[in-house]
Amino acid sequence: MNMLYDSDSFTVLHLMPEASEDADGSTRAPALMRHGFEIVDKRSGKEVYLDGLWAELFQARIAAWQENTPTQEEVEDTLAGYAELAQNPVVMH
Repeated sequence: MNMLYDSDSFTVLHLMPEASEDADGSTRAPALMRHGFEIVDKRSGKEVYLDGLWAELFQARIAAWQENTPTQEEVEDTLAGYAELAQNPVVMH
C-alpha cells in the first residue's frame, strides 16, 4: 500500500497485490488479485475503492498529473468528483 496523496480533505492510497509466505515458507496467493485505489473523503467520512477499469482510468489521470503538475485545487476538484461515488463509511481495518 502506498499513500499517493494526503490533504485536509482527501487521502489517496494505491493498493497492490502482494504475495506472502506462510510459516512453512510456501508462497500464499495475494489477498488482492489486482491493484486499486482507495479515495477517502475526510469531509464526509466515506471512501470509494476503484479497481478494474476505474483504476486504470484513475492511473491514467495520475500519469497525466506527473507530466503536467496540477494545482492542489485541480487535484481536489478531481478527487471530489470521484468522492461523489463514495458510499462506504470509513472504518478501521
